[in-house]
Amino acid sequence: MTALQIQGAAAKSASRVLAITGTSQKNDALKSIADALDKNRQQILDANAEDMKRAQESGMSISLQDRLLLTDERIDGMIKGVLEVAALDDPIGEVLSMSNRPNGMTIGRKRVPLGVIAIIFEARPNVTVDAAVLCLKSGNATILRGGKEAISSNMALTEIMRGAIASASLPADCVSLVSNTERSSATELMQLTDYVDVLIPRGGAGLIKSVVENAKVPIIETGVGNCHVYVDDSADLEMAARIIQNAKCTRPSVCNAAETLLVSKCVADAFLPMAKEYLDKFNVEIRGDSETCKIIHSAVPATESDWETEFGDYILAVKVVSGIDEALEHISKYTTGHSECIVTSDYNNSQRFLNEVDAAAVYVNASTRFTDGGEFGLGAEIGISTQKMHARGPMGLRELTSSKFIVFGNGQIR
Repeated sequence: MTALQIQGAAAKSASRVLAITGTSQKNDALKSIADALDKNRQQILDANAEDMKRAQESGMSISLQDRLLLTDERIDGMIKGVLEVAALDDPIGEVLSMSNRPNGMTIGRKRVPLGVIAIIFEARPNVTVDAAVLCLKSGNATILRGGKEAISSNMALTEIMRGAIASASLPADCVSLVSNTERSSATELMQLTDYVDVLIPRGGAGLIKSVVENAKVPIIETGVGNCHVYVDDSADLEMAARIIQNAKCTRPSVCNAAETLLVSKCVADAFLPMAKEYLDKFNVEIRGDSETCKIIHSAVPATESDWETEFGDYILAVKVVSGIDEALEHISKYTTGHSECIVTSDYNNSQRFLNEVDAAAVYVNASTRFTDGGEFGLGAEIGISTQKMHARGPMGLRELTSSKFIVFGNGQIR
């Protein structure tokens, strides 16, 4: 057996224990993880400093360094997320339905874990904790495979969590990390059909594409976020400027950040200079169509590829459109199905947008940055699914479960 097959077998064995573990014991393990993260924060920060040093030496972009960076405040956020998951209702064992058949049998459906969930993700060490605790609470063992950029942070976090899980009398192998960061280990994990029940990739377009093309295990595809904000004829322009600043600038590297701004021609002359003032505070580069460039002289002419790109940086594609029809057509062509927003005071246009835009989250007068498990009241999330089967949008505890039929009889035969 390869090292990864041995790891997979250990995870499979742990998953059978975890599947029948009660809520209180799982919550005890989660609280132990929260305590351990707090007590060992210097170990975490020291490990993250090693990753940050390598990132700076390799010329990693500032926005990607921000995804990699851990601080005391972000560790506090991790701990808060763990405790929030512990406080959530346990979905496992929930009876979804129960009915009596004419032959006297009673047939129901019961919520159960998926089993072993593999997570392949990039340079965001907070995902290590989010994924592990969500899987644990939903009764799943997890195999984590992060990028080489965050290997020191991920190893420290996993070691701390495994110790905390063991202290709660659960198998440490409920959570494990693939320490080999070569591409071959990711490919092997994608094809570990004997041990992995579901694979969830969490990262950029390149990672998602690689998993879709190479995986032999079932996958839940998390989304690339080419998110749009459309400013309609009747929009409150001050509100719209605040929304686009928030959607683009608070964390431009995350998947729910806005990448394209569409502006109705009716308000473009008034709105675009106002929006530029808000965006200039963060030195956002504007890549505009010809109409945008006439109004904002510093804008860089946009190319076709700009409309389909998830920049993950302080870059925003901007297009002036004739109205909601052209906005909907543009979004339909370029959306990745993640999060889309309209800013409007027109009820009919808001309803058209909600009904006609095909995305996991559709907003009226609010920033796309809210597409997040915590913001939606789901606790931490394992990713944003842009698929339409089983899970769509922020994936919390229930999205990490399946169901089985339970049948009670009294000697019936067919």
